[in-house]
Amino acid sequence: MEMNKKRQVNFSILANEYKAIEKEIDAAIKEVLLSGQYILGPVVKEFEEQIAAYCGVKYAIGVASGSDALILALRSLDIGPGDEVITTPFTFVATAHAIVHCGAKPVFVDIEPETFNINPDLIEPAITKKTKAIIPVHLYGHPANMDPIMKIAETHNLYVVEDAAQAFGARYNGRKVGSIGHVGCFSFFPTKNLGCYGDGGMVVTDNPDIAEKVDILRRQGCREKYHAEMIGYNSRLDAIQAAILKVKLKYVDQWNEQRRNVAHRYNELLYGSDVQAPTEAPYAYHVYHQYTIRAHKRDDLKRLLLENGIETSIYYPVPLHLQDGFKFLEKKEGSFPESEKATFEVLSLPIFPEISFECQEKVCAVIS
Repeated sequence: MEMNKKRQVNFSILANEYKAIEKEIDAAIKEVLLSGQYILGPVVKEFEEQIAAYCGVKYAIGVASGSDALILALRSLDIGPGDEVITTPFTFVATAHAIVHCGAKPVFVDIEPETFNINPDLIEPAITKKTKAIIPVHLYGHPANMDPIMKIAETHNLYVVEDAAQAFGARYNGRKVGSIGHVGCFSFFPTKNLGCYGDGGMVVTDNPDIAEKVDILRRQGCREKYHAEMIGYNSRLDAIQAAILKVKLKYVDQWNEQRRNVAHRYNELLYGSDVQAPTEAPYAYHVYHQYTIRAHKRDDLKRLLLENGIETSIYYPVPLHLQDGFKFLEKKEGSFPESEKATFEVLSLPIFPEISFECQEKVCAVIS
């Protein structure tokens, strides 16, 4: 196939999604503006109820971001100074930042090379008397292997907080991610599979005590106005963002299916090439927030794609234990070999529901 070098292949085009549902979005925003209720209120409550129903849980609490969702989830479990929380070093910094912001210590465990998710076989040796929780991350939209993680947690009386920021709508053995652990956390950052037009997040749980505490924490620690029961946060989901998300929630399953179709086309087009396509485990319904390949000469490939007008991204170029902010953990190069290897090989290709087959062909022609 002759490549058209002049045509740009964007990593994502958020405006396309808006254009497809522009009238619904505009009407939803206008309704909120006319209501005069811009923080929490009935629209947020309705959206929380819809998310709870979608995830199959009893409670959903809207917060200001996915990062806040993780912090408030940990705080609701009384995790603080002297505690340890096990997670992966191959994730966005917010996962580990949340642990540190609560005063606890992140304890990293290496990943499975196939799924890029935390390796359950390595969790138990990392448990100490200080361990209070495990945070599995459903990276790129692929669920972590939750059954063994939940068994380990039950055996050692630990909490499980699911970081599902990249995996809205993904399923593990038929169950929606976020509903399997004690608490689930979502991000509605604009690029997410379900994204708003700003920042937003959600905490989901079946536990009424956890739900109540998250609700109080997001309101400056107040159940009753001006009476702080605990040190809290200003972390409330805006009504306009909730209204936008209510509209988009109706389409998210359709968009996830489109993403899966795009991923399957990539798999076919890349068959026989030198790169490794993503894996989908038998237990997983992958929603492909990212379509991430592995390439031995990743940086050369990224440059070549860019020269041909194709945008790509690297999630993530440096594992957390080797970043300056986590020097206090005193982990050196070689501590988590699979995570470190992944940072040199991973490359995320353009993926969004509206991407054309022609664009995918161009991407794969350059790679091949």
